[in-house]
Amino acid sequence: MKCERFLSIPIFMVFLLMGVVCYVTLFIFIEDWVGLKSSAGSLNALIFISLASLCLFSFFSSVLIDPGYVPASYVPDIEDSEASDQELKKNGISSRRCDKCSTYKPPRAHHCRVCRRCVLRMDHHCLWINNCVGYWNYKAFFMLVLYATLGCLYSTVMIIYCASHKDLEYSGSGGLKVFYVMSGIMMASLSVMLGTLLGWHVYLIIHNMTTIEYYEGIRASWLARKSGQSYRHPYNLSFYKNIISVLGPNMLKWLWPTAVSHLKDGLIFPTPRDNS
Repeated sequence: MKCERFLSIPIFMVFLLMGVVCYVTLFIFIEDWVGLKSSAGSLNALIFISLASLCLFSFFSSVLIDPGYVPASYVPDIEDSEASDQELKKNGISSRRCDKCSTYKPPRAHHCRVCRRCVLRMDHHCLWINNCVGYWNYKAFFMLVLYATLGCLYSTVMIIYCASHKDLEYSGSGGLKVFYVMSGIMMASLSVMLGTLLGWHVYLIIHNMTTIEYYEGIRASWLARKSGQSYRHPYNLSFYKNIISVLGPNMLKWLWPTAVSHLKDGLIFPTPRDNS
């Protein structure tokens, strides 16, 4: 069952971390700074709770949504393909066969050793969601990283504001100073790590790549240069088309983790050649 994915230590640690960050931000820093019952405190609490709720919803979606597995009946349609086998291999989108699953793999699919299945448009297997990040849950995972980054940044700002308005020198408690410093370091570190991960996936989205394809592209680019040729990622359409392929054509739904009605079957992907 999908709910069994929550029975893992990393996911328990994520829940624990979320709980600690929410409690400390709301009931210590915002309360200590302006008070939760004040208008400023209520507004800041509302903003943070909204970010935390969206982060939690994205987390549940990432865990529960299947990334997309290759149908056992999948067979590549070679006869109807307009491109020749040589052109397909040149573009790096030739159909492959998985030795472990003993089935064909469509373009951009890869075998996950943890899930023991071939995953459509596989990006990576994430320990923290106990699930693969693939075709159907990639947007939810991206939204998870986005909202987690924004939430951590907001919490960091709350700590800074609270510390700047509180006279720690004359508070009479050395433990309070240590608590503020450790909290600030923890939230700043989380913000940097999550921000780096967010920037990485923004880069992948605007180039229409997965993490696996990025590293495959490094090798393909090296081999192309070695033979005096140039390499271009075969699924890099354009800046806007790359974005809507993940987030969807409706900008009003870009920030909703489960708005994936624009996705098809994950077996065929457009290439620049299709538009030429």
